[in-house]
Order: sequence, then structure tokens, then C-alpha cells
Amino acid sequence: MSEVRPKKSLGQHFLTDLSVARAIADALTVPTQEPFPVLEVGPGMGVLTQYLLEREEVDLRAVEIDRESVDYLLVHFPALNGALIEADFLKLKLETFFPGKFLVIGNFPYNISSQIFFKVLDYKEQVPQVVCMIQKEVAERIAEKPGTKTYGILSVLLQAWYDIEYLFTVGEGAFNPPPKVKSAVIRLTRNSRVDLGCDEALFKAVVKTSFGQRRKTMRNSLKPLIQAKAEREGWDEQTRADFVADPVFELRPERLSVEDFIALTLKLS
Repeated sequence: MSEVRPKKSLGQHFLTDLSVARAIADALTVPTQEPFPVLEVGPGMGVLTQYLLEREEVDLRAVEIDRESVDYLLVHFPALNGALIEADFLKLKLETFFPGKFLVIGNFPYNISSQIFFKVLDYKEQVPQVVCMIQKEVAERIAEKPGTKTYGILSVLLQAWYDIEYLFTVGEGAFNPPPKVKSAVIRLTRNSRVDLGCDEALFKAVVKTSFGQRRKTMRNSLKPLIQAKAEREGWDEQTRADFVADPVFELRPERLSVEDFIALTLKLS
């Protein structure tokens, strides 16, 4: 079977540089010597898959949405027979395939990389590590510390649960077709946090609402959540004024750390 035709609708840019593929596979830290479940997202033509299959401590499964890629993979990598899931990763009930812990790896399609991370967060208790290649700008944003313009929603939500390492940059020439942007490989390792200490749904709402109007101060961007608390607790004007007098409301969201957002969530609950 000839090579798979990259499809723009799926955001496919197939990695062709074998040294990069090996480096990505090597960046995955498997916690046991025994075969440990690993899920590769979007294997494409298997350039990364081949190096994962070489590792005896990796019990590999792969999820691929593209039928042409599935056919190619089953011909060229018979070891994937029974371990290749033809499906949309974003719609997959991962607990069906992984009752316990599993690692995630892949060259994520750029157009859905943020959605993949939100999906990983839904399974954060099962996923101790993620190694992935994504658009360089997104990688920098995720790994960024507070106080910079690139620090945003994904930075806070992922850093609440994972330690982020920016591993290396990958140039456009490593792909077919070459993307218009540079790429980067990052590693997310689950931190020791077991609980935020606040309502998690409200925490997400506070983060997303804050960065939704990131040029505004927290006092202005969080008006809907402040109003909801005021109505819930029957505040008068003075109580509301005292509440928003807290210096945190003078800041813009990029100034706040994960811990600051947790404290703010508790304040708004």
C-alpha cells in the first residue's frame, strides 16, 4: 500500500524525520518494567508507532480517525492488529479501553490540540504522563509562567494538575506537508495535587471567564460571577464594594498563579 495522502480537513502533517520520532518516543517515561498501557493519538503512518512498538515495557494501543491511515497501519504494523481503535479520540470513552492508569503520546493535530488537553484533564486521575508534539506557540503557552502575555487558560488548567516540561523545538522541514509554523515537544507529568481545595467547576469558570476578557481587570471580567454571589448572599452596595476592594480584582488574569486562582475561586464560592 502506498503512502497515506495528508488530509487538510484532519489537520494532518505527517512527521518524516525519524530522529525526531525516536526522540519523542524516548521522552515517554514508563513507570514499570512490565508492559504498561500507552495510548498513541493519531498515529498516521506510524513513524512514532514503530519506536513505541520496540519498547518492551510499552503495551501500545492507538486511536486513529482516518480510515486510509488505519488500513496503512494494519498492513505495515501487524502488531497493531487488535490494538488499533478506529475512532475520534475526542468522542472516545477511554475508560472502556483503560480501566486503570495509562500514558498518552502523539503528534497531536494542531487544529484540535487544545481539545485533546481538555479531554486529558477529564482523565487526569488515570493519566500520569503525556508526551506530545504540538504547535510551538501552544507549547510555550502551556509551559508559561504567570506574568506573560502567552500565559492563558490552558496554562492554568494544565499546570493545576501537571508539571510541564518544554523539551525541544521541531522545524517545519520535519513534516510532509510542512506546516507554516514550528512545532515543539512537551512532557506533562501529573503532580502530587489530589484536590484543588475548591469547587473544580467554578475554578474552570473563573479561569475561562477571566481570560475571556484578558485585557480587563478581574473586577470587570468577573462581573457575572461577582453578581451571582451578590444575589445569592443578598449583598447591599457596601458589602459588594468591600468585596471588590480586594487588590486581586485590580489585576489582569495573566498575573495570577494557579494558587491565586484557587484562592479567588474560594472567595467567589
